[in-house]
Amino acid sequence: MRYLKNVVLLPLTLSSCLATATLANAAELDLKFAGSLEFSDTGTLFVGDNYNGAIYAFDMTAADVPESIMPVNVADIDVKIADILGVSPSAVAINDLAAHPISGEIFISVTRIGNFESAPAIIKIQQDGKLALTDLGSLPFQKQSLNNFPDQDTTFRPRGVGKNPPLPRDLAKGNIKLSSLAIMDMEFYEGELFVSGVAYDNFLSSLRRIPYPFNGEQSAASVEIYHLSHDQYETRAPIRAMSIQDIDGKPQLIAAYTCSPIALIALDEIVDGEKITARAISDYGNGQPLDMVSYSMQGQEMLFITNNSRSPQVIPVDSMNNAKVYTEADLPRGGQMDMSPQMPIGPVGKTVMFDGMSLHIDALGENLFVSLTRDMYSGSLNMDSNPSMFPNRFYNLVAEYDFPQYYEDKK
Repeated sequence: MRYLKNVVLLPLTLSSCLATATLANAAELDLKFAGSLEFSDTGTLFVGDNYNGAIYAFDMTAADVPESIMPVNVADIDVKIADILGVSPSAVAINDLAAHPISGEIFISVTRIGNFESAPAIIKIQQDGKLALTDLGSLPFQKQSLNNFPDQDTTFRPRGVGKNPPLPRDLAKGNIKLSSLAIMDMEFYEGELFVSGVAYDNFLSSLRRIPYPFNGEQSAASVEIYHLSHDQYETRAPIRAMSIQDIDGKPQLIAAYTCSPIALIALDEIVDGEKITARAISDYGNGQPLDMVSYSMQGQEMLFITNNSRSPQVIPVDSMNNAKVYTEADLPRGGQMDMSPQMPIGPVGKTVMFDGMSLHIDALGENLFVSLTRDMYSGSLNMDSNPSMFPNRFYNLVAEYDFPQYYEDKK
């Protein structure tokens, strides 16, 4: 989950910070918010609930296996989702997207708004492109409450720009609760769910690791980072997107932050109660990471990172081996903007062409990306599936190759 614009519409009533794991036959489904989504390798869907301070695991492991996973394209998908939910498109907030690793079905978590309340929903898009509301109540599930969940009173501080006072739109930020960032991203790895977000005290940025099936156990570590472009150590800003890869001979969590450093955390450092200093190895400039997807290209393991303010970055995982770790002693003091000679720095890979603006993206099968993409010409929101080697929409581009004379000149 990378963008939660409607997280303040329902009152929050969580009164306990105790961690519990509940089986489906012992409790009714009380999902209040569908945010971050993540699949296990076998098809269990994890859903982050930032209202309840909990993660739900829905058993979707019995999904049908298609002969092959095909591209799925749906135009004006926000309009179609709104039709299913019986609201206007402006009353739908899209929170995340994830593709089922076995069936190729695509799931989108949304918030539907109406009658002064908001309610969660998860939309399924089948391989044939048909949309349907997922009946979560019919699925076996487990629930894991989070410990050290943020209080329900603290909100963000409004701020203006420079010497300018806050505008009404800036003041609206003062109504958003910090708990809206309690579950930012989830990554399933070898029987454990890793969860980034914020916790309850002044050392807000946290990493949790939770064994699955849920058994009530969880570890929560605090994370700080030396933020290169900000030139300061930060303990509050959460990890927004992450992946787990073998770096320097051991599994490490690759963390992407706002404005936009990449840092490494060895998994064996994520121990309950520990305060971790993540190793900042790069910074590719301003912007807010949205999704980090791992995939193979030409025999190399790559990371495809989308961002709300720039084109995607493609970073070879191998480039992070033996990478230099940056501290305040390595750069001139003071903040570093995009035009600074120091930016970008470290193994940032390359900026790649992407037609439109990807709000959320995931791997679909072995050779495709599926993206919720805002069209730059019409403004429509479409779901596109394109080859991961060149995830662009050829029909939206006119280039030299499209002219009939091009082929005649080649004869």
